[in-house]
Order: sequence, then C-alpha cells, then structure tokens
Amino acid sequence: RALSPQSVSPRMSDGVVVLLVLLNVLFIYTDAFRRDTADRQSRSEGGFCRIFRTQTRGARRDGQNEFRLRVEGDPETYQPGSTYRVSLYASSPSYFRGFTLIALKEGREGVTPDDYAGTFKLIDESDTQFMTNCPPAVTESIPRRRTRIQVFWTAPPSGSGCVTLKASVVQRRIIFFQDEGSLTKRLCEKDPFAMTEKPMQECCACGTAKYRVTFYGNWSEKVHPRDYPRRANHWSALIGASHSRSYVLWEYGGFASEGVKQVAEYGSPVKMEEEIRQKGDDVMTVIKTKAQWPAWQPLNVRSAPSAEFSVDRARHLMSFLTMLGPSPDWNVGLSGEDLCTRDCGWVQRLVKDLVPWDAGTDSGVSYESPNKPSNPQERIRPLTSLDHPQSPFYDLSGGPITPLARVIVERIARKGEQCNTVPDTIDDIVADIAQEEKEEDNTPETCIYSNWSPWSACSSSTCDKGRRMRQRMLKAQLDPSVPCLHTQDFKPCMGPGCSEEEASTCMMSEWISWSPCSASCGMGMRSRERYVKQFPEDGSSCTLPTEETEKCVVNEDCYEVVCMLSPWSDWGECSVSCGVGMRSRQRMLKTPVEPSLCSDELEQVEKCMLPECTTDCMLSEWSAWSECNKSCGKGHMIRSRMVKLEPQFGGMPCPETVQRKKCRIRKCTRGSRASEKRKRQEASDRRRAKPSRESVAEESSACPIRSWSSWTECTKPCSGGIQERVMNVKRKGKSSQPNHCKNKEIRVCNVHPC
Repeated sequence: RALSPQSVSPRMSDGVVVLLVLLNVLFIYTDAFRRDTADRQSRSEGGFCRIFRTQTRGARRDGQNEFRLRVEGDPETYQPGSTYRVSLYASSPSYFRGFTLIALKEGREGVTPDDYAGTFKLIDESDTQFMTNCPPAVTESIPRRRTRIQVFWTAPPSGSGCVTLKASVVQRRIIFFQDEGSLTKRLCEKDPFAMTEKPMQECCACGTAKYRVTFYGNWSEKVHPRDYPRRANHWSALIGASHSRSYVLWEYGGFASEGVKQVAEYGSPVKMEEEIRQKGDDVMTVIKTKAQWPAWQPLNVRSAPSAEFSVDRARHLMSFLTMLGPSPDWNVGLSGEDLCTRDCGWVQRLVKDLVPWDAGTDSGVSYESPNKPSNPQERIRPLTSLDHPQSPFYDLSGGPITPLARVIVERIARKGEQCNTVPDTIDDIVADIAQEEKEEDNTPETCIYSNWSPWSACSSSTCDKGRRMRQRMLKAQLDPSVPCLHTQDFKPCMGPGCSEEEASTCMMSEWISWSPCSASCGMGMRSRERYVKQFPEDGSSCTLPTEETEKCVVNEDCYEVVCMLSPWSDWGECSVSCGVGMRSRQRMLKTPVEPSLCSDELEQVEKCMLPECTTDCMLSEWSAWSECNKSCGKGHMIRSRMVKLEPQFGGMPCPETVQRKKCRIRKCTRGSRASEKRKRQEASDRRRAKPSRESVAEESSACPIRSWSSWTECTKPCSGGIQERVMNVKRKGKSSQPNHCKNKEIRVCNVHPC
C-alpha cells in the first residue's frame, strides 16, 4: 500500500522521509503500469475492438443525467447516408476527462467490424481522435477537463436497421458506462415509403433564426453513367418556403398540386411560387435559387446555388423541390424539415443527401421518355432501383440509389429573445451575453442568463396605476454554492394616454436581405422582411411595415428558359400507301410561354418512299366497224382501239387491240366481180386521200404493203409523250428508178402524271 504523508512519524530523520517519498512514487508508477498492461491484455483477449472491459479503480455509478449524448435535432429516425452532428456534454458543474463513443447495429457487441454502423468524422482534432486499437471508435486526444465534444456521424446505407450510439465517460476514477440511459441514443432507419412525418409537438423556441440553404448537385455522367443525357441536362430553379405545420408543399403519399406538377414536368417555378404566396401567414419566407445549366460543374467553375430564409415559432418548417431535367416528372427536395429542437432552440446545421422521387403526374420510365400523363394521377413516391428495367436507376440486385444531390442548411443568425434550455455551443452563450443590455445589477459572474424579454403591456387599461413585467431565463449556474438573482422584473405604469412622458415607439430590426427575383427571365418581384424587436411600452401595436416588395428584372439566360422543348415524337405514317408521300413529327414547348417567343421549330416534315404503285394497261374506246371489204361474196369487217397507257410494275397487261368479223353481201357474178374489184380500188384511194388521227398516207396506194418498223422512244418520261413508227415500201414505175413511198403511225405514250 502506498504511504500517505500523514503516516510518516515526526520522529523519523529527514533521510528516512526522503526514502519513503521515493518508494511511494515508485509504487504509484508501478501500479499504473500494471493496470495499463492489464487493460491492454483485456482488450486483446476480447477480440476485435472490445473497448468497454477496462477495469477502473473506484465505483461505477449511474450518471444521473449529469452527462448526456445528443444527436442534433433529437431525431427518432435516421436517413440512410445522411450526416448528423453528435454531441457529448456535461451539465454544470460536472466535467469529464476521458470518453469513448461508438455506433453499433442493434443487438451487436462490437466484436467484429460488421457490428459497427456508419462512420464518424472529427470536427476538432485537438479534442477528439480515433481509438488506436479500435478505428470505428472516437476517444479523447488528451486527457483533460472538458464539458463538451462534438463529432459528425454519417448514417449507414439503406437496410442497416436500427442503430445504437453509445458513450462512456470517465470522471476522476469513476466511469459511467454506455448502457446507462442518457449516454445511449437509439435511432432506426426512416421508411422512405411512409407518409411524410410531421412534428409531434409544438415548437417552443423563442425569437427568430436566419438560415442559409446551399444546394450541391451530384447528378453527373461520372456518378450516374447509365443513359445519362449529355444534352440539356440541368437542375430547374429551386423553389420552396419556410412555413407552418398547417401548410404542406409536397409529401410522400400525397398528390402533387398544379404548382408541384409544373416544377416536376416543366421546371417552371411560377405556379408554385404563386401557390406559396397565397398561403399568407402560413409562410414566412419564399426560398428560391436560379436554374443550373448544365446540371453539374466543379465548384471552382460555378459556385453552388444558395438562398437565405427565416423561421419563427409558428413557421419553423422548411420545404423545397427542384426538377432534374430532362425527365418525366422526377425531382429531389425536402418536405416539412423541422428546424426547431426539443430544447426550445434552433438547429445549428443540417446535412441531407437527396434521392429522386416521382411526382405521379407522368408515366415515363427514362430521362427522355415522351410525355405520357398518368391517368388517373398517382401519389408522390420515392424512386427505387427496381422500378423498371429501362430506368436509369435500375439495379437487378436492388439496393439504394446513389444520391443525386446534397443540401446543407446552416444557421447564420438569431434575432430577438432566445429561450433554448440547452445552449448549442459556448460561442452561443457568449453571443447571448454580448447582446444583453448593459444594466447595473449585482448578477454573479457564475450565473448566465438569457436576454430580458420585452416589457409586457400595462396591467391597467385606465389611468389607475398598474405594472408591467419582463422576464429572463437562467441558462447556466456555474457555481451552485453562489445563489443567482431573480428572473422576473416589474415596474409601475398607467393605461394608454395617461402618462405624461412621451410614448415609446416601435423598435424594428434591420431589414433582412432581398429575396431572389420571382422571375427567372424578364420582370418579376422580390421582397425583404424585418420584425418588431420592441413593442411600445403603452401596449399599442406597431404600425410600421414588416415587409417590402419591389420590381426586379432578370435578363440573363432567357433563351434557356423560353425554349425548353420536349423530345421529338416518333415519325407519323406516310401519307400514301405506295410511291412517294410525306410524313411528319412534332415536339412540345415545355415552358408555359407563347410559342412565338421560341424560334425553334415544333414540327418537321419529310418525304417518304414506298414501293412503286402498279399501273394497269389503259385503252381507248373501240372504233366503229369498218365496211365489208367486199361488195359481194364473203368478206370481213374490222375495228380497233389504241393503247393509252402501257402496264407498269406488274400491272394488268393489254388485251387485243384489233377485232375482225365476217360479212357476206350477196353472191358474186362475173360482172359483179369486176365491179367489186373496181369499188375496192376506189375505196382504197379514198382512204389514202383522207388521213386518220392515227396515221397519215404520204404516197399513193400503189405501194405494196410491208411490215412496220419498231416504235420510237417516247418523247416524254411522264404526262403524255408521242411515239412513231413507219412502213417502207418499193414500187417500180415506168422508169427503171425505184420510187419509195412511206406510211407513218403516231400514238400517245407515258400518260401517267409526273
């Protein structure tokens, strides 16, 4: 046993005393080395990362809520892949020297790497570090007194189930184990298909808070390569609001409003903003950012879009959405995100990874699917990796969709009286102290108060004496042995108009910065807000305006907004069933503007070729029968018709063009035979003297008949041409020189239209 200085006898010599002191020091170091060796051996025997078997001197006892493990916002569920701020702190005047923090899957002991859930990220390496023999655990960097540490924790992927965050805290030689109530936090995975959760309790925060929301698009060909649209990929203008619980912009399981539909299908925020502004007192700030073309660019090329907004006790929820285009009706966003904490404060920082959801107004399955309205309209739902084989997010093995974007919401200012029971950070306490009115009071330095509230209205409405009241909250008492002063204050007053002193005026805050312009191109409106910091002491209301609006003009990137077009439709059917015809296709102007403002064509027409049409032979009418070729005896008559159109491409061939039939006049005698021969000669001469439509006789009938030549080529390829053929004959006259005579025939050809 180590010797204490009181056990040394006064009668011992100085040398003996020095020897005893040296032995005591040696014993202390030996004991510490023995205990450290035992700790290491115990950890190595316990398998992987068995970190809570360290034996300590002193009793183990319940923390009695002196120490608390907290996830910012006090959620009961976690969003897979989202990042949360985790704090471990001690209530005044307690403190701790060492700690260990882990996150385990429910029912696991931490003996294998698979037992751990999510990952931690250090915020301040001077306070925290990863444990050497157990990398998933966070511990202190240097053992010293501390009242608070903070780290970031990224939730595990979908399908991990419930998770338990556990902490152990060491104070002097007492260790508070992680299984004791306030040092354990259980979170279960949020069901993405469930209806949007709404806050269960009313917000108890005081004053207002101002936030900045920043949108980081991660939808790119590198991260989401399947069918990624290389042209016209973009994020639409982000549109949303800070609002009350009674107003819902959009939610899973609900139906999209007309404003949500126009954002989801066309990327137009005009109708959505109109719906938001019509909600009056349910909305505090309209949230807007500009559209992003293309969808992704490095931050050193284009900064992430952001917007500022405010919240108060009645309007403490934040919602927004933005469309990824081109797409049927796919978006990302937040719905009813609560920025009020259970400790009556305001969330400091919120990080959310966003996956796509379907608005239920269009039935397309791929980025560039043609417009196909859902009839009837479907409910809003998150997209999954098993929706449709043609979906760009399809994965046969299932699993979560890689987030398309990340949104960070950061608190940048607080206004007015604050009443959170647990201060967020020491910086917040200092900021509150700096804002307090410099009044001469005897408040002990160990007592930390909130600001005084505004004076209440006078309790008397007449000229009888009444009193006003103001109050403040005790936020921290650093030394329990020193009593703190009162938290309420009173002063006498009379009803309105009774005081001889000049009535106080409204004290207004500074104007909050202007909101983005309501129009993404052309003329729009913007607004700014302020709030009442101090009401008049006579109890009257303030008449000064709390909101201003003015016109704004945006001329940038107009062509991108006006000419947002749908993909081309398929080509229509050819206008003919054979031969040459026409066909057309169309596309729609997705932006709700006049088509005349867009120079791009909305319809295209082109020729279409089908197999050639068959053409049947076309003939003229039969001519009249000719006279009988004999005046007596047996003879014959003929009639003919012309070929007006030759058959083509398998058409019906031409039938006969000449018909002959017998004729018999009377029985011939010798005189009648000579007369008949003479009549035939005269008729032949008459026919040659009077040419017909089809033939022209150029010589006398004395030419003996010979065969015809071949028809010449047609003079025209279409719309009616002419062909000719001739008959050559020879006749020997009285002279020995031959005398040539010609007959010629003409016919119509290629009568089909060009």
